[in-house]
Amino acid sequence: METTSRIVDQRNRPLRDLRISVTDRCNFRCRYCMPADIFGPDYEFLPRKDILSLEELERLVHIFVGLGVKKLRITGGEPLLRKNLSYLIQSVSQIDGLEDIALTTNGVLLPKFAQDLKAAGLKRVNVSLDSLNDERFQYLNGGKSKVQPVLDGIEAAAQAGLKVKINMVVQKGINEQDVLPMARYFKEHKHILRFIEFMDVGNHNGWNMNRVFSKKAIIEQINREMPLEPIPGNYTGEVASRYRYVGSEEEIGIISSVTDAFCGTCNRARISAEGKMYTCLFASEGHDLRSFLRSDKTNEELARIIGQLWGNREDHYSEERSHTTRSLPKVEMSHIGG
Repeated sequence: METTSRIVDQRNRPLRDLRISVTDRCNFRCRYCMPADIFGPDYEFLPRKDILSLEELERLVHIFVGLGVKKLRITGGEPLLRKNLSYLIQSVSQIDGLEDIALTTNGVLLPKFAQDLKAAGLKRVNVSLDSLNDERFQYLNGGKSKVQPVLDGIEAAAQAGLKVKINMVVQKGINEQDVLPMARYFKEHKHILRFIEFMDVGNHNGWNMNRVFSKKAIIEQINREMPLEPIPGNYTGEVASRYRYVGSEEEIGIISSVTDAFCGTCNRARISAEGKMYTCLFASEGHDLRSFLRSDKTNEELARIIGQLWGNREDHYSEERSHTTRSLPKVEMSHIGG
């Protein structure tokens, strides 16, 4: 397939980062993603035929790498629920030009899969953990797990040789008291902790601005006990602002799409579990790629279609967030993975 070294959108942002959701199913029921009162026992997840096959996912990754993608993140739902995930990772790890493969997970299945994932070519995992307090953590995840299974998963990933980052969604009035305990714990255990402002992703998480514990508040809380200093980003388009504990090599990151938007450097495309391409995390509509994949179109034709979709992209939701935009329907987090 003929490759294009640089395609840019209407705001001159290149395509560099691809996030693919391999399932809409999850073994947790986190309140900001899959609240149990909505995603209960009678909720109908996508039928198997509607989810992209591993071969279709591999084909898409090939095409996106040809258009400039360097980094791949595998998400869900909970991606470790997808059978034969190591096969997909092994396949895409052979693609020339793909520099990094990561996975976002709740961590509880990592003791079972970490070694195989590493052997297949996975380089990094981001593990979601919102509190070290069992009661609060179970409240947040729908009563599906205590903290220790996630910590066991983090240890299993580290022992397998995977780089580990921890993601904590901070909500005012819910778990802001856990910011410091989390910072202390993961500084001691030498894993990067990334704090994420509570975002209005999906349609059922009850988001409002009063529940956002801001980047500024997080920095102030930690800095009083463990002084921080800003450090440069690792690459253009990095979503987290980086800070280092003074006198240490340990660091934290803060993802602040609500109070300190980074739309200007966003270079991410997302593929949902059912094969729709989204050019923004907060998008209302996706572009159906599954029908093209299951037609007789060649990779070159698919690349032209995807290139046109990216070239027409103007998204900057976090910069224009308002009462009007917040009321629009959005793709569910369980379909797109964040």
